[in-house]
Amino acid sequence: MKLQCLALSVLMATAFNAQADIPENNTDILLQGFHWTSASYGNWYTQVAANADEIADAGFDMIWLPPPTQASSDEGYLPEQLNDLNSNYGTETELASLITTLHNKGIEVLADVVINHRNGTGSWCGFANPSWSTQAITSDDEAWSASGSDCSGTAGNADSGDGYSAARDIDHSQSFVQTSIEDWMNSTLKGVGFDGWRYDYVKGYSGSYVGIYNNATSPSFSVGEYWSTLCYYNNSCSDGSYPNAHRQLLMNWIDATGGTSAVFDFTTKGLLNRALETYDYSVLKDSDGKPQGAIGWWPSHSVTFVDNHDTGPSESCSSGQNYWPVPCDKVMQAYAYVLTHPGIPSVYYAHYFNWNLGSQIKGLMALRKAQGLNSNSTVTIDTAKQGLYAAYIDGKVAMKMGSTSWSPSGSNWTLYQSGNDWAVWYKAG
Repeated sequence: MKLQCLALSVLMATAFNAQADIPENNTDILLQGFHWTSASYGNWYTQVAANADEIADAGFDMIWLPPPTQASSDEGYLPEQLNDLNSNYGTETELASLITTLHNKGIEVLADVVINHRNGTGSWCGFANPSWSTQAITSDDEAWSASGSDCSGTAGNADSGDGYSAARDIDHSQSFVQTSIEDWMNSTLKGVGFDGWRYDYVKGYSGSYVGIYNNATSPSFSVGEYWSTLCYYNNSCSDGSYPNAHRQLLMNWIDATGGTSAVFDFTTKGLLNRALETYDYSVLKDSDGKPQGAIGWWPSHSVTFVDNHDTGPSESCSSGQNYWPVPCDKVMQAYAYVLTHPGIPSVYYAHYFNWNLGSQIKGLMALRKAQGLNSNSTVTIDTAKQGLYAAYIDGKVAMKMGSTSWSPSGSNWTLYQSGNDWAVWYKAG
């Protein structure tokens, strides 16, 4: 029955594709345009604007900017006044100028949309700009029972996802909440120039609400952060279906949005971590011979990445959050995988601009573009074992990771780029 259920999920995914706003055979590459400590710079928008020429020249099609609204946390992930676009990253005027600069270079701009939770202004539950009643707060939020809370009034319905203790969990079943969020996205965020959305902490509320918001706002692109624990094979797993069970969560969330949103491929992220830590690349190949992550099941709706502001370091290996990083000396191995394989690849700003990896990443991006690799490219895995991963992509690109020697079979292969334990080839003619 398990295999039948998994097959059904793939069939559902195919059915939703016909209705989704996410394009097939997508050649776009996304840049995460900040890192965890970017807010401390005080003028982050102007710094990104200063790098706009390089961002465009590298071939980035989209950039994801940090949470733009006024918040009680420096980084913006505890939003308060949604309609106030003056933040620690810069002023609303500087934000609008940056977006205009990026648009003039043909780059779409995604806002980091934090709507799972919200902090009150001046109190636990006093929401201003826009104003919401206490019915916006889920009935099972800790504010109703926590010591020191000043919340009183009528609560909303139960949470539709995981709780979040640092702020008030928002009840998206309330029609006034939906209308207010849609107005904020359509008027305030689109008003300053944003084209699409990166949804934060989407496991905190039902994916159906992302579908509602996307249908109401028509983003150019949408991607959700569904980050859940990944149990590796042979690593104290209680369920032998991992990582299938993990990527099934991602499939279920995409289905819940009606196929209107992509999702970050945290399955691939975790498996890359594992492979690069142990050099056991067998974890990257599933029983059907496909990539083991979400890209093996629904690649057009999967955004792959090496690290982000939460999982990895910032300006250097020892800075930032580092919650779930790729080993610092293996980052380019990971990019050799992400930038040649299906899915929609995302590049981390710190890796490109702070780690002196920009030229290597730019080279891999150029090859992806030149060879027409896209979100639905076909992967033929030649080897996935201890010490070696090797694959052909669309029959036009070959790549390897690991300490074991390997080169593509046949003629007309040219080595394009290589580094410590990785190499990429293209087929001439």
